[in-house]
Amino acid sequence: MILGYTLCLCGTSISAQEPPVDIDLWKDGRAVMRVFLPSEAKQPAKAVVICPGGGYSHLAMDHEGYDWAPFFNEQGIAAIVLKYRMPGGNPAIPAADALEAIRLAKEHAAEWNINPAAIGIMGSSAGGHLASTVATHAPKELCPAFQILFYPVITMDAKETHRGSRNQLLGEKPTDEMVRLYSNELQVTDNTPPAFITLSDDDKAVPPINAVRYYMALKEHNIPATMYIYPDGGHGWGIKESFKYRKEMLMKLGKWLNSN
Repeated sequence: MILGYTLCLCGTSISAQEPPVDIDLWKDGRAVMRVFLPSEAKQPAKAVVICPGGGYSHLAMDHEGYDWAPFFNEQGIAAIVLKYRMPGGNPAIPAADALEAIRLAKEHAAEWNINPAAIGIMGSSAGGHLASTVATHAPKELCPAFQILFYPVITMDAKETHRGSRNQLLGEKPTDEMVRLYSNELQVTDNTPPAFITLSDDDKAVPPINAVRYYMALKEHNIPATMYIYPDGGHGWGIKESFKYRKEMLMKLGKWLNSN
């Protein structure tokens, strides 16, 4: 269970006819979610909370965040891009922001025409670690319906992790207990949500073994999981036009979303 999560009641109202709206998660305004709603539909829409990467030291808000909104809206899915706080050695901080974003989406589901039972989470790189943390640690009432992970950091094992993300999340000298708690391949249960995972085989920043171990843990618990590994592309491509497998990747993600 993630410690340090508290509730914040925020009054806000938006509709699909209005432009995207920024909503403060907490009173200090340091964590913000930007809500992009699809065109009005008869059925409540799916939604996805998007966590950009940045090694838990900064955020790639465009190509791993806001730039994804048109793709999801075209699929009839609400996109909620999260500007979460940096942990500074306290992993409960970004986790609390992601959980609050899910809670707010559920709270406003009726007015935003969102299905509260179909809110997923997505993350890239360190944002993938945050997304997988929520997917494996969240309380039942806030557990996402699905998870989408792009070249994710998963483990905190010093031999296989992304060192910068680990240091920012857990500090320079974390305890063995903290390393295990936030090594998300070790936290998968039978209740972990289905996953779509994609990465490049030549990723030199985050070792591909992170995603592979997570996929294997999901399969050990009979959790539906789809993983695509592209032969090249490196790290951090998000939805950039320069990623040569972009069209194929978006097609596969779209089909997966429509089947889940």
